[in-house]
Amino acid sequence: MSLDLSSYKTEKSVKKDFKIETGQIQFSKKFSDKNKEIFYRELCMLLKSGVDFKKALEILSNQSGNKIEKQLIIQIKDKVVEGRSIYESVKETGQFSPYEYYSIQIGEETRKLEEVLTELQKYFNRKIQMKRQIVSVLTYPVIVMLVTVLVLYFMLNKVVPMFGSVFKQFGSELPKSTQIIIKISNNSGIIFTVLGLVIGGLIAIHFSLKNKNHYRAFVAKMIMKIPHFGSLIQKIYISRFCQAMNLLLTSRTTLINSLSLTSKMIGFYPIEVAIEDIKENITRGVSLSDCLKKHNVFEKKMVSMIEVAEQVNQLDHMFERLAEQYNEEISHKTKMIGVILEPMIIIVIGVIVGVIMVSMYAPMFDLSKIIK
Repeated sequence: MSLDLSSYKTEKSVKKDFKIETGQIQFSKKFSDKNKEIFYRELCMLLKSGVDFKKALEILSNQSGNKIEKQLIIQIKDKVVEGRSIYESVKETGQFSPYEYYSIQIGEETRKLEEVLTELQKYFNRKIQMKRQIVSVLTYPVIVMLVTVLVLYFMLNKVVPMFGSVFKQFGSELPKSTQIIIKISNNSGIIFTVLGLVIGGLIAIHFSLKNKNHYRAFVAKMIMKIPHFGSLIQKIYISRFCQAMNLLLTSRTTLINSLSLTSKMIGFYPIEVAIEDIKENITRGVSLSDCLKKHNVFEKKMVSMIEVAEQVNQLDHMFERLAEQYNEEISHKTKMIGVILEPMIIIVIGVIVGVIMVSMYAPMFDLSKIIK
């Protein structure tokens, strides 16, 4: 059994800091990826052991130490007891994505809920691992860059003015580099203020335009052109595409419906646009591999593997292997970027500090001429 998603429209989620019910204020909090991974894993274990869905939710709610999570599980259980489907109960909480609750609906209708929950648990586990890798790689460079900015600010506002006041007493012309550094120091307040305003303006523009298609297309195009990082981000989204397709095809969802659901959870504009075009071509009888060839966002080796899988009718297994392969590549690439970034940042910091210090000490190396 498959779902008809032709009339489905993405619902706009409204984020609230709190909600009022029956005179009580309840603070809402997002159900994190880590909590979801644990929820799907433990729920699947209970269902596989023969516990019914209602009893499984009661067990999970009783063992949960998080008040928000406990209330969420009880809310799902109460809706199921009222006669609603699991899919509807999960959807109405507003804490789950369309990808999740439509996957659960497929699991319910195909009587493969345990398998779907297992795949959702694997999906969030991979997502968490990927986030940790990226954070671990970027944490050191970000901290070092912040320290660099602080050191640069201190040198321009404290150290350079001290040298500048000494040089004024000499009354001789200073080297060009020294003059430039002193001018930058004298205007450092304006420079840092303008820089802060520019960064703040860019952030404001991003949040105001982030849902506009033309802006999303522009940002994606710029990201893809960044050396090393562009290809890494591309692989991350292709990996998510393969994971989603594996889950949905394993649940015996039709190819068109699998693409529709995957498009709603990817969040990367080039792939979303490509999927819409792929769906139209597939309805005309074009194979999936031929459709993928038309879009540069999908790598050639991936297209070749999918073409082979179509011939032997093993698309779901192929997407699973591709997801594993891309996850390994992402892990290796993030480590390599971290290895490259650390010395590069040290070199940049050394150059900046070195230029300032050499410019300040250069006049002293020729002190006798300046005094004369």
